[in-house]
Amino acid sequence: MPTETTSIPIPPPNRSWLVARGLIPAHGPRRVLAFATFVNMLGSGIFMASAVLFFTRSVGLPLAQVALGMGIAALVGLLAGIPIGHLADRRGPREIYLLTLIIRAVTMAALAFVHTFWLFVVVICLTQLAHSAGGASRGPLVRGFGGANLAQYRAYLRSVANLAGCCGALAAGAAVQLDTRAAYLALVVGNAISFVACAAIITRLPSLPPIPVPHLTGRWIALKDKPYMAVTVLDAIMGIQGQVLVFALPLWIILQTDAPRWFIGVAVLVNTALVAALQVIASRGIDTSPAAGRAMRRSGLAFLVGMALIAATSTMPGWLAVTVMTLGVAVHTVGELWHAAGSLELQFRLAPPHAQGQYTGVSVLGTGLANVAAPSILGLLCVAWGAPGWLLMGGIFVAVGLAAPTVVRWGERTRPDPAAAV
Repeated sequence: MPTETTSIPIPPPNRSWLVARGLIPAHGPRRVLAFATFVNMLGSGIFMASAVLFFTRSVGLPLAQVALGMGIAALVGLLAGIPIGHLADRRGPREIYLLTLIIRAVTMAALAFVHTFWLFVVVICLTQLAHSAGGASRGPLVRGFGGANLAQYRAYLRSVANLAGCCGALAAGAAVQLDTRAAYLALVVGNAISFVACAAIITRLPSLPPIPVPHLTGRWIALKDKPYMAVTVLDAIMGIQGQVLVFALPLWIILQTDAPRWFIGVAVLVNTALVAALQVIASRGIDTSPAAGRAMRRSGLAFLVGMALIAATSTMPGWLAVTVMTLGVAVHTVGELWHAAGSLELQFRLAPPHAQGQYTGVSVLGTGLANVAAPSILGLLCVAWGAPGWLLMGGIFVAVGLAAPTVVRWGERTRPDPAAAV
């Protein structure tokens, strides 16, 4: 007798409530990479929020030596991105990324045994080299597993990273409050474990075979790509905005306004919450080079408005300064969302698939140089000069944004014709 089949519909796999609403990707490499991103940034957020205090309070190094060592490490770290990105292109990004995670775990754990300045410099330089290399080798993974909706997936990963970084910073607050060597060592070890955990998660990704290199293609094509280098320069200048809220604003609040100091934490929380909640939404439609150029232009205007609002608070009473600065932080964050979406789109759109790691390494180099230069530039303009400096810095962002669409069109014109390769 034939068995009756049930008429109850079986829900399709991978369509849980969280997947249906875009809160997590469906089962597969995209979810694995997102989970690895969260774990990685959770550990990094824990350490970044307490690094200076660990080196000064626990290791016992003077603040000037810590600043010097971290500056040296930032410059040294820039050297790894391009060659390791090229290696990832040719040997497979998953394997190279795994290697960088293991090196980061070892060097981070080694910080627990640092007690002298020069040993600190050596270990922190190795850590930064592995960090830069990891960023370059991760780019081909994102491109390879991003699927048809690559722009949306990149935005999702950025939201995940910001959420994890915020959670890590909150966890670090407990250790900072304890202010003991054991508490600081727990943060260092926790970050090292996060790299190991991230590596374990990445092993669940399938290997990506290297994409064949077109005939007569040079080796270091990213460095010879003038339009891409020009885009990288503009993006690096615009990238200075990333330290406006974490470097210039806290000093501005303390030195130049009547706003309460607790607002420093509120400003960071507002920025992080908006990025985590709105990055995917802000990235919609920014999936072509011209759209990315226009997004860069809009971001420059948003930065000017946000920085003008912040600059105006120097003569305001405390409650009004808090209100206006909150609005300024929100507008600045909108610019940050547009800049991130446009920057990531150009980083992937203008790079040939077979050299994504190398091109990502160039972008990492530009971002790293901007991070090194940003404290000095923002300190001179926004902190030392005051309100006119905020407006000048905002004007620089506007000028870069206005130049972006023209430079992007140049880059589009110089891309190889896909039909010619067939």
